Formats: sequence, structure tokens, C-alpha cells
Amino acid sequence: MKKLLTSRGFVWMVSLILGLALGALQWGALDRFFNFVASAYTALFQFVAVPTIALAILVTLAELGEKKGMGRIFGHTVTYTLLTTIAAALVGLGLYCLIQPGNLPADIVSQGQAAVSSGSTANLTVQAQGYGFYSHILKAIPNNIVRPFAEGNVLSILIVAATLGLGLAAMPASENKSTVMRFLRGAQDLFFIVIRALIKALPPGIVAFAAQLSAQIVTGVVVGSLGKYLAVVLIGNALQFFIVLPLFLVIRGINPFKTMKAMSQALMMALFTKSSAATLPVTIASAEGKMQASPRVARFVLPICCTINMNGCAAFILVTSLFVLQNAGMAMTLPTMLTWTGIAVLSAIGNAGVPMGCYFLTLSLMAGMQAPIGIMGVILPLYTVIDMIETAENVWSDSCVCAMVDKDLREHEEKVSIFK
Repeated sequence: MKKLLTSRGFVWMVSLILGLALGALQWGALDRFFNFVASAYTALFQFVAVPTIALAILVTLAELGEKKGMGRIFGHTVTYTLLTTIAAALVGLGLYCLIQPGNLPADIVSQGQAAVSSGSTANLTVQAQGYGFYSHILKAIPNNIVRPFAEGNVLSILIVAATLGLGLAAMPASENKSTVMRFLRGAQDLFFIVIRALIKALPPGIVAFAAQLSAQIVTGVVVGSLGKYLAVVLIGNALQFFIVLPLFLVIRGINPFKTMKAMSQALMMALFTKSSAATLPVTIASAEGKMQASPRVARFVLPICCTINMNGCAAFILVTSLFVLQNAGMAMTLPTMLTWTGIAVLSAIGNAGVPMGCYFLTLSLMAGMQAPIGIMGVILPLYTVIDMIETAENVWSDSCVCAMVDKDLREHEEKVSIFK
């Protein structure tokens, strides 16, 4: 009993229940305080996430010249990312065909158009301009080394870190290279000490995150075609989370229940922060400490996955695009749906881990198709809940990819050692 009471999981669960209860009280001053605390914790984790991503990629790639197998790790990471992302999109497509959401009434679409264009929603149409796929890629290419870190642009940071890491890998062995590598490894160890301290101090943040969730729960009953659309999105996420991804683990001979238990802290953090990047420090710490993944796998795979492995985003882009285009009068033929499945997968991989990134990217795609983007305004009030669930699914997918790559590497090393 004493062990249970002092366990971190028990403390986190108590914090969660307390936060949900306090948030349900709807006290204005208390809600403002919880918003402040939640924002502070999110900022702290984003602070350590940016250097964690950069150092993890930089150090791992720099070791390419010193350690074998990094190319294998990268190849397996990309393969599993593509497989899980395509699976998520296909699950969404199958549910869309099965549930068949109908068209929205014209008056509701008109109200949504007003919401998209109004200043009260920070003029989402303007924000979405330039958020197209090509513009997004161009913005990700850094024109100086400081800007990506100042803006927290994960994809740009990945490019900078990969470039410098590969440069170090190609650099001939010398005292200068050794000095740089010692500094980078020391900085990486330092940030992981900070991460562990933040995790120990997380319970007040969990109370605040849970209170925010409780206060922001969407009220009222969603019915009709919008209800069917929401059912497709949420059921699709649930199937991917609890069935498809665990099946990937089972096929590779990994226990999904133990893996999910080991990563539970990261999944809870992702649910509340709605940011894979902000959750990354907890994800890496859980993968190494609880899941027992090799540090060189966890610190390389997870930063890459939090940038390109967007299962929930792929499903959202596909289902939402089909729903909007259907309301625009486009026939939902099999070739059309398969084409948009490919677009959704590629867009999700190229999407950055910014707040509402999937929403803005989908809005941009629909604006380019001259579709009735007022529907995006109708979806907007629901997106807070959708975003939470999608982020947790993304982090769970990252964890599964990490577990599978780690097992692949261990099995390969065992085979090599046998034949030596």
C-alpha cells in the first residue's frame, strides 16, 4: 500500500481527478489561475523540447562515423512511420464509407463561414494563407541558424541539426571533433537532468491541465451529419490507438499492454498539452526509463517521429477533406477517395507540430479547392477535443515505432554477435 501511495502513477491519477473536479466548478478566478499554471508548464516543456530535439538528432547523426547501425535505425523508423500513417488514413477512410456523414444544412455552413472570417477566431483564413504544403516546406528551410530555435519550428530545427550532425560525422577524427562531441554529449546529459526534475514537479501541472479540459468540455449534443463526422474522427482515432497500433506491436512480438503502461505518462502529457513536441522530453524519458529502449534508439527515433509521424493528423486531414468536398458537391468515388488518402498521408508527414497545424493545413487545402470552408468554422469548436485525442495518438504511435525499431536493432545485433 505504501508503494502504491508513493508511486508516481498514483500521484498523477489523483492530480487528474482533482483537476477535473476543480475545473467542473467553473469558478472564474480559479479557471484563470489554472490557465496560467498550464501555460507555464507548457512553456517549460517547450523550453527543454527544442534543445532536446536538436541535440538528439545532432549527436546521433554525428556518431554515424563512430557507430554502425544508424542507417538501419533511420530506415526502419521511416518504414514504420509510413505503415502506421497509411493505416490510420485507411481506417478513417473505411469508417467514412461505413458511417457516411451527410451534408450540412446551408444555414449552418453560413454560420461557420462567419466564424472562419471573424476577428473573434483570429481570422483563421488569413492565418491559413501561406500554410499550403509548398509554403510550409519553404518556411521550414532555415535562412539562419537562430531563427528556427527562436520560433520553435520543429521541422527547421530537424534540418539544422541533421545538417550539422552529418557534417560532424564526415569530419575527420581530431581533437577539435572530440571536444565538440564531448560538449554536445554533456549538454544532452544536462537537459535530461532538467527533464527528470520537471517530471517530478509535474503533478500541479496535471491538476491545471485537467481543470482546463473539464472547463472546456464541449456542451450540448452533436447530432445529424456533424455528429456522424465527429464519430468517424473519434472512432477512427480509438481504433488506431487501441487496435491497429497494438497489432503492429503484436506482429513484432512486443507486448502492447506493457508498452502502453510504460508510456502512460507521456500519453497523459500529450492529451493535455496537445503538442507532440512539448511532450517529447517525457516521451524520451519514459521510453528509456520505463520501456527500456536503447538511448541511442529513443533519442534518435522519437525526435524524428514527433516531426513526421502524425497518425491522427493524417486521419483528420482525410476525413475532414472528404466531408468538406462532399458538401461542395464532389462525387465520392473510389479513385477520388484514394487520391485524397495519398494527399492526407503526404500532408501529415510534411506537417509541423504547431498548435492547430492539421486544422490550418486542411483549411488551406480546402481553400485551394474552392470548397465551402465555412464547414471548417462549424468544426472549429470541436477541434479542441479532437486535437487532444490526436496528439495522444501521435505520441502513442511514436512510442510504438520506437519499440519496434529498438527490437529490430536488438535482434540484428544478436544475429551479428552469433556469427562473429
